[in-house]
Formats: sequence, C-alpha cells, structure tokens
Amino acid sequence: MTTTTQPGTRAGLAVELTDLTRVYGSNRALDGLTLHLEPGELVCLLGPSGCGKTTALRILAGLDEATSGTVEVGGKDLTHTPANKRDMGMVFQAYSLFPHMTVLDNVAFGLKLRGVDKAQRSTKAGDMLDLVGLGVHKQKFASQLSGGQQQRVALARALAIEPSVLLLDEPLSALDAKVRVQLRDEIRRVQLDVGTTTLFVTHDQEEALAVADRVAVMNAGNIEQIGTPEELYTQPSSAFVANFVGLTNRVPGELRGGAVLVHGATLPLLGAAQPDGQVTALIRPENIEFAPDGLAATVVASSFLGNVRRTQVRLADDSVLSVQHDVSEHPQTGDGVFLRFKSHAISASPTPAIPSS
Repeated sequence: MTTTTQPGTRAGLAVELTDLTRVYGSNRALDGLTLHLEPGELVCLLGPSGCGKTTALRILAGLDEATSGTVEVGGKDLTHTPANKRDMGMVFQAYSLFPHMTVLDNVAFGLKLRGVDKAQRSTKAGDMLDLVGLGVHKQKFASQLSGGQQQRVALARALAIEPSVLLLDEPLSALDAKVRVQLRDEIRRVQLDVGTTTLFVTHDQEEALAVADRVAVMNAGNIEQIGTPEELYTQPSSAFVANFVGLTNRVPGELRGGAVLVHGATLPLLGAAQPDGQVTALIRPENIEFAPDGLAATVVASSFLGNVRRTQVRLADDSVLSVQHDVSEHPQTGDGVFLRFKSHAISASPTPAIPSS
C-alpha cells in the first residue's frame, strides 16, 4: 500500500490491539481481539450490530477500558493513557458541531485547546476546510450547511490537530444514499492525502469494501477474517464471511471429499476441510450463468444495474436464485431458462439436522 502526505503533515503511526477483551456483566463484547494497522493504512471494522466493532474503537480512543489486553500506538503502550493524551481525532455519526461558532472556528477548536495562537489556527483550519472542499463556507454557521457538509466539517476538525490516528465511528449512516457515496469517496481521498492511520467502523459492507485497504469482519467479539476487499469477497474463510460480505445465494448441497454437489454440479470447497454431509452452499450471483441446457428455472424478475443485470429465477423446488449477467441478455418475467454453475470454489456451512418428531 502506498500513501502520500502533504508537506508539513505527519504520517500515521502503527496501531497494535492485542488480545483485547471487554466484559460487561454477563456480556463478552470483545473476546481476545487482536488487530494490527500499518502506518497510514485505513482498516474497516465491519460486522452486524453487537459484534464489538464500536467497543474496539472506543478502547483504542480511550473512551472505554479493556478488561484485559493492550493498546499500542507507534510502539508506545497507551492501554491506561487517558483519551485526551492519546493524540487521536474522532468523527462520530452525530456531527457534534458547536452551533454558535462559525465553520472555521469549529475546525480550529481543537487547535485552540492545544494552545496554538489565533493566526496559526485560523490558517490551519482554513487549509483543512480547503482540503474537504468547504473553504468558501468557512464563515457560515453549522445550521447553514447540509448534513454532508457538516460531516465534512467534523472530518476537517478531526484532521486539523494532525492526529496520529483517525477514528471514524459510523460517520455516514445518518446521510442519504447519494451523499453517503460522495462523502465516503471524499473521506478516502482526504485520508490518502494526509496519510493518517485510520480505523473506520461500519455495518455497511459496500462502504467498507469501497474505502478500505483491509477489512476486518467481526463476529461475536472477535475478527472472523481480515483481508483486502478482494480477498474477503473472492476467498471468504468461513460461511459467516461469505454470507455477510456481498450478495450470496444459499443453496442446499452435499459435501463429499472436499467438493460440494449442488443440483448436479460439483464445486470445490473454499476454506478449511469439513466433514462430509448435508450443507448450505453459498454461491455468488456472478458464479451462475444462463446456458443452452442444464438446471431448469423460470424468470421471476430482472433488474438493470448499469453495467450488469441481476435476474431472479425460480427453480422447480420453488427456491429462488439471483443470477448476475451481461446487460446484453434480456430475460423476461415468465421465461423458461437453463442455468449452469461456474466452477469457482465456494463456501458452505453445515445444514442443521431436523429433529425427529
């Protein structure tokens, strides 16, 4: 990974979270989590609600204390260091801007607390607003800005203090879809320009895959898998990751000797070996194609997605599959079609036995 830094800014520092646990009464929010961030890297913690991702971020920030484990930044142990001594910038879901201050003063606030003189902090705050594309709005108040613009101000404020680590906790979830996409790309651009080590917490898989150098998929207080977005999508290490990252068809199958039999096709198994038996195969829509013959199905619906189409088909057993294909193919609702499974390796999870009555 290569990042660039602007003159006068500091490159980020390495972050080490080692064997973190956090217990709240009977709830084990973190269960031995270990995570390394390279200097200047952007890592996303991705997972469902309650998986521990925000707890991990709060422990790194010093806003919560681990039950056990250590936090190191730049080789320095910060496990018991107060939050205000950790040199970190934070952006939350709520913008938390001061309504009685101008945009410029909001961005300069952290610098003021650090004793930077007025001229310097005004210049620095102005530079940060230029970086996020809001320089022309610096004399406005927060109430005069849109939600997306306010979140840019919050980002500029966090970066103005030149933190060694930037922490983003669901910063885009309160915005509408179009603004969310624009701002996530803007966050990535700014993060690369400044070179700050960044931990980004989100439950939105598209968001994580779009901006991160690496994504850590969390489940039940620990990391299920960490890797590049491409690795997670094409080589999920478990059924949980395959099911959580990207759209996946769940198809009954049988595992035999490291391969899964699905509707007459034999597909290699991804991940660790599993015992033979009934499984649920997890197959991406793009790994199913229309064919001259094969598995018979009926078209239920078809959606145009720009560079591809996604078509839902119903099989004879009444199950529905999604097929992703070229826009040149135009299946119509009610059409009879044939399907073929491409010979890509797939994930699978054991199918629970149905108890006898």
